[in-house]
Amino acid sequence: MDDFTDKIAVVTGGGSGMGREIVRQLASEGARVAACDLSMEGLEETVALVADDHPDAEVIIHRADVSSESDLETLRDAVCDAFDTDHVNLLFNNAGIAGGGSMFTASRESWERTFDVTWNGVYLGCRVFLPLLAASTEGYVVNTSSVNGFYASIGPDRPHTAYSAAKFAVKGFTEALMTDLRINAPHVKAAVVMPGHISTGIVRNTMRAQVGEPTPEEAEFLIAAQEMFEQAAPMTAAEAATIILDGVRANRWRILVGDDAIELDEKVRANPETAYEDDFFTLLD
Repeated sequence: MDDFTDKIAVVTGGGSGMGREIVRQLASEGARVAACDLSMEGLEETVALVADDHPDAEVIIHRADVSSESDLETLRDAVCDAFDTDHVNLLFNNAGIAGGGSMFTASRESWERTFDVTWNGVYLGCRVFLPLLAASTEGYVVNTSSVNGFYASIGPDRPHTAYSAAKFAVKGFTEALMTDLRINAPHVKAAVVMPGHISTGIVRNTMRAQVGEPTPEEAEFLIAAQEMFEQAAPMTAAEAATIILDGVRANRWRILVGDDAIELDEKVRANPETAYEDDFFTLLD
């Protein structure tokens, strides 16, 4: 799919970060785009940015929790009605949150909420929208995993179980889906996206999406972590979105985003048996 003109695209997590930038870039190339997010405020900001750049762009927004099948079904119906269509061409299952790092110290609710949004959001997105992709003449499903989908660690002293498990599931599911599509809908392709450290609002979005309110101490820590995360990122969300869309144009199924992602992938593949030993982390400095 080397041309997005008049294609119909659905983007989850379109209220910020990479999702927002995918919406903006698709709209700039003439696609008709539907974006969902938990934050209507974020979605409205996305629409305003698109309108400033391309006043004639067709973008609709819808509040949806991607862990809810009924929310996604409502989004699907809204897409069909707004664009008077029986198909979509592009599905970007991009929404995700962090949290639930430890099986010991994190609450079960936090762990399962992270897994439900970050994994089930992808699974349910495919369940709901694959029939519309199959009804197209040309389709692409793009699932966002992470470097933590092939390397389940962010350091030797910080458990990262829920997010890593979810992202591993996204990667494995997408790779298996490729064969399923080849047999049952060969005109639809699949790609797994594995970003490294990208400047996004994932910490802030996690605070919004997690179950329950954080304590004042937790909130203070998360706000500081968000600032550090954004400031230290070597790549912007807009740059990441460009790499993702270029990967779709090039018909790639495996899209690593960022030099850090490429380097980590190479080092894990070169030393899989030692990848979780303390000495391995010195290779990443």
